[in-house]
Amino acid sequence: MSLNIAMLGTGRIADQELAPALARVDGAQLWSVLSRDPGRGKAFAERHGAAAASPVHTDLQHLLADDELDAVLIATPDKLHAAQCIAAARAAKHVLTEKPMATDIVEAQAMIDACEEAGVVLAVAYHMRWHAGHRKLAGMVHEGRLGTLRHVRAQWTSLAPNDQNWRASPEVGRWWGLAGVGTHCLDQIRWLMTPSCGEIVAQSNLISREVWKGPHDETALVSLQFESGATAEICTSVLFNAPKRMEVFASDTYAVCDDTFGPHGSGVITIGGEPMAYEVVNPYVGEITDFVAAVRDGRAPEVDGREGLRNVATLVAAVSDVARH
Repeated sequence: MSLNIAMLGTGRIADQELAPALARVDGAQLWSVLSRDPGRGKAFAERHGAAAASPVHTDLQHLLADDELDAVLIATPDKLHAAQCIAAARAAKHVLTEKPMATDIVEAQAMIDACEEAGVVLAVAYHMRWHAGHRKLAGMVHEGRLGTLRHVRAQWTSLAPNDQNWRASPEVGRWWGLAGVGTHCLDQIRWLMTPSCGEIVAQSNLISREVWKGPHDETALVSLQFESGATAEICTSVLFNAPKRMEVFASDTYAVCDDTFGPHGSGVITIGGEPMAYEVVNPYVGEITDFVAAVRDGRAPEVDGREGLRNVATLVAAVSDVARH
């Protein structure tokens, strides 16, 4: 039996990445669509073959009232995630939400509580965990094949043409570059480091907002220390293009991931300067496949709500100092 999944939101990622990936996942199908614009929702549903008899909705409660619907994939702006997730859980629908899962700790915890009370799966969509090269490298790190982990650096930037991106506004978001890509960098760091290094125990932040002088981060530098003493750093920006890169430093050798961040599942990974072979796969297919398997098998997903909350807490801490000072 196929898992019927509704897409909440019809933006670029939903249209170009999530819906096409869902079509490739065994045991699941796009069932219905939520959009503020019925015309846009209809075009999206037709383009991606939504299977419900009446697949287009402008009202969330109406969409959730469908007894044939099993789950929702939340791909709406960040500040909408919590209310939509809680409503879905109360309607006994499983939830896969785009990242970051919420914009504050209280809402993230409320999402977790609602899903636990309803007995439904809550997963957070960090597709970079399903980059096959990253998974192979993570396995090597966790097995100690690079030695003792000492430091990880992640850099992901882009050049925004102006400040009209919805993430630059406080209406539906809380962070700009940190929410767009920094949350992925943080998830990669936590995924690699926490098994052997423990939790984050110290954090320092440098946030710049001086070009457009808006409320959200334009360039962000976040430094972290873990229980073992190992450290990490994140650089995100919407002010310049730079190589997308993750560097992993351990006691025996180091690894470099060049141009592996993004939707494509490709790029070059080297270990101690030598290329590491891996198969290029669609990471969005991987994250949705894991969610479907978690629902089917009654297990936790790879990235559950509690891990999503830890990510949100670090993002909150990154900008809280700026607000105070």
